Amino acid sequence: MARISYIEEKDHPELAAEIAKIKGGRGTLLNIYKLLLHSPKVCMTWFEYIGAIRWGTKLSPRLRELAIVRIAQAAKYGYALQQHIPGIAVPDGVSLEECEALKDWRAYRKFSEAEQAALAYVDAVRDGSGVPDDVFNAVQKHYNEREVVELTVLCGVYIMHNRIFTALKVDLEPKKS
Repeated sequence: MARISYIEEKDHPELAAEIAKIKGGRGTLLNIYKLLLHSPKVCMTWFEYIGAIRWGTKLSPRLRELAIVRIAQAAKYGYALQQHIPGIAVPDGVSLEECEALKDWRAYRKFSEAEQAALAYVDAVRDGSGVPDDVFNAVQKHYNEREVVELTVLCGVYIMHNRIFTALKVDLEPKKS
């Protein structure tokens, strides 16, 4: 159970514009937004920021989802995993087999050399002890400067996601049937 109450649409007509914008972009009002709406400015900044990371980068949807799933696997809380597998990752080109293989991606020989470089980079960013030069050089060999910046920011955003979801115990969304 979440540690903070959720804002329910019917109880907060003063938030109608914010809720409409979120529902227009996401299709529904997810629990994370119901929680963040306690601070409307923070909520809408989060919404815009996530949109920029998900749809405003030059990263391929497949690479984006490989990185998100890999980061989410390290979290103690399954919110991001449930949201992305299979609903987002699979339509964006990451099979269920590959999602599972990300747990030990070095042993899975089907990821491309560029994807392996990106996953090593994601792991180094996620682990927080700094990115070794050889890992950075490998990712830079396959991706341009814009893509490296976008991949780095994506890592930071999803690390932040996991910490917020865990700290506030955001409830998992009901599974779609």
